[in-house]
This record gives sequence, structure tokens and C-alpha cells, in this order.
Amino acid sequence: MPFTIEKLIYGGDGLTHLPADTEGRSKAVFVPFVLPGEQVEAVLREQRPGFARAELRQVVQPSPRRIAPRCPYFQQCGGCHYQHAPYEQQLEIKAEILRENLRRLAKLELPVELHLHASPPWHYRNRSRLRVQTLPAFALGYYQFGSHRLLPVEECPISSPLINRAIAAVWQQGRAGSIPAALQEIEFFADADDGQLLIEISCGGEVKEPDVTRWAEEFRSAFQELAGITAFGPAREKAEPRLIATIGAGELLYRTGPVAYRVAAGAFFQTNRHLVDDLVRIVTQGRAGDLALDLYAGVGLFSTVLGQSFSQVIAVEPSPTSHACLRYNSLPNVKVVRATTEQYLQNAKIGRRPDLVVVDPPRSGLGEGVAKALLALRAERLTYVSCDPATLARDLKLLSGGGYRIEEAHLVDLFPQTYHLESVFHLVR
Repeated sequence: MPFTIEKLIYGGDGLTHLPADTEGRSKAVFVPFVLPGEQVEAVLREQRPGFARAELRQVVQPSPRRIAPRCPYFQQCGGCHYQHAPYEQQLEIKAEILRENLRRLAKLELPVELHLHASPPWHYRNRSRLRVQTLPAFALGYYQFGSHRLLPVEECPISSPLINRAIAAVWQQGRAGSIPAALQEIEFFADADDGQLLIEISCGGEVKEPDVTRWAEEFRSAFQELAGITAFGPAREKAEPRLIATIGAGELLYRTGPVAYRVAAGAFFQTNRHLVDDLVRIVTQGRAGDLALDLYAGVGLFSTVLGQSFSQVIAVEPSPTSHACLRYNSLPNVKVVRATTEQYLQNAKIGRRPDLVVVDPPRSGLGEGVAKALLALRAERLTYVSCDPATLARDLKLLSGGGYRIEEAHLVDLFPQTYHLESVFHLVR
């Protein structure tokens, strides 16, 4: 079926429409791996009441900006979405998607310039997580596009050079039959210089701990840049995964700007090794005062820097692993609280109005409860770090209705070649 692509939308797909029905309604169709203005042949694969999904069969009339993808797994692997677009166009697409989400969902026309912060488009990831298969034959890779089937991958051009060397070393061991059958996932985490590596492995089924420990010790001996391996077993109910063993170091020291952060296996840290400094600078530069709150604090990426210019910082983080790193990384004037943001805002007795609140929520955003609690704090400044433009727009609608206005807007491209986008909005009352 022929289609003309109208634009790209959040999620990586191109938007087109089926012909109008007898009542004049035209159903939206989502097609992956296309560019605006292209004429394509696609087959409908999924029909829903409000939209349909299609599989791209052929690009009949390509965009003049279309390029050949660099990765041999592109369109098979579910990780990347934009390798057929030059990087400059990727930034344009993301900027327009961000603006359109604000316009459509929040009824906000961006009142300030959107500052774009580009990344080197390749080998930028400091953290990559791959699936492992040992039977009937060894394979290491990502999920295939649109499925939970394993796609064997021997290199990943968006991952750092050190991570790619580690991927090759695991393949070598897998072909030799050295990988324990219980190993299901392996995550590589490289430091800022791409000189040291931390590995986290997830095991399932009948875990034979001596086998896992033996393999970890052998791999650490064979891979000189490897600081350590932490092995986890299946999680019990809603608890964090069960620690099996730590061989070597259980954390890395990640230096960014003037700060060195302890980041343990299982703790969250930003994944673009080139833009961490920029992100911290955008959030913290020029901010000073009496009290700042860093909600969703992680290991203290922002609160550790804010502690240098505020009399007191309160940093809130629920994860036991990240919370332990946060305590280690924090200055004496940073009060560390282990709680969810919701719990903290419900129960906190701050006693004075914060000068600054920084929020860096997960993709689900703040939600109405947290947004209303933030409005009640009446902080002079609120900085929102977002990884999802739809939930950002929803939350900005609530915050702008409560008296905040957008002072600065930044698009920080932490995820080149993918549809994911990070943004930072500075709000003032």
C-alpha cells in the first residue's frame, strides 16, 4: 500500500494516514525507518481503533537527505531508529517533536529559544545492556525490532570502544563454551575516560554460584581494563535483584568536570559519556542561594555540584544502591534522604522556601500529585530535567498553570541515532 510520510513522531515512526472513510475520518498510520516527505510502500500489520502500525517494504521516492546506515544491524535491531538520517536532521526532528508535544499536549508555544546541545553521534554510550543466550548455541545481542526475540550482535557503533572490545571478548568466551548457562543479561559500564569497565550480570533459573564466580574471575583476569564484575540473581517479588557475588571492584569512579562520583553496579548514571559535563553545567551553572532540593537525585550528579554554591542541599533518592553512592558522593552540607519524591514531599517539614528545586524524574514524569506538591513549595526556581516530551508537556501544563513560566529551554541530545531525547527547562515564578 502506498503512503506519503507527513512527519516523524515521538517513538521513531513516521506519520501518515489511510484514505478517509465514508464519514470523512482518516486513521493515522505509523511507519518506522522513514523520513518526512518520502513515498513508501508499507503493509499494515496492526489495526487499532484509533491508529494502525505498518511494516516498511520499500522506499519508492527517498528523501534527498536519506543516507546509508552505518550499523549492519539497523532495522533489525530495536535500539536505533534514525541511522538513515544525517545527524543534523536528527536534531531538527527531535527539536520539532519537543515543540509539537508542548503545543499539542500543554497548549504551550515555546516562548524562548530552544538551545540544542549536540553529541558526537557514534560511540557515545558508556553503558550498554545485552541479552545472553547459551543454548542451543551461544549468542549475545539486543532484542529484534518490535519483538522479544534475540538478535545476535557482535558490535554496537553507539557504544564506547571499550564496551565494543568487551563485547568481542564475551563472544570469544561464548564460542569456547565458557559462559555459565544461568547468565541471562550482561551490562557494561565504562568510566569517563573509557579506560575502566564495570560489568553487571543478571542470572536466572538454577543459578550455580561457583560456576558464575569462576567465569567472572577468569574473565577479569583476561580483560585487563575490567575493574570488577557484580553478579545478581532473580529478584524476590518487588525487591531489588539478589546479590550473588562481587569479583574485584563493585563500583567505578566516574570523573566529570571537577567531581568524581562513585557509581556502584546497579546505580543509575547518565549514559552519554560526552555530554555529562554539559548536562551538569546546564542544570547547575549560575545557581546559588540558601536551600536547593535535588529530587530523584540518583548518585548525586547535580546535588554534589549544587552543594558548592548553596548553603544546604537536600537530595532525595529511594534506590538503596544509588542512595549509598549518593551518601558517599555528597558534601557535608548535603542532607541525603532515602525516600521516593512522593513520600518526601508528603512528609517533609522543610521550614523555609527553597531557592531552587531540581527534578529529574523517570519517563513517567512527575504526575499530578508531585506537581501540586511542588507548587505548594513555591520555590523561586524549578529546573525540570526530562527524558520524555509527552510527560514533560503534561507536567509543564500543571506547573505553568500554578504560576511558573519558562525562562530557558535546552535539548540535550544524550541519545543520537535513537528517538529518545533529553531536555532541560528552567522555570521561574
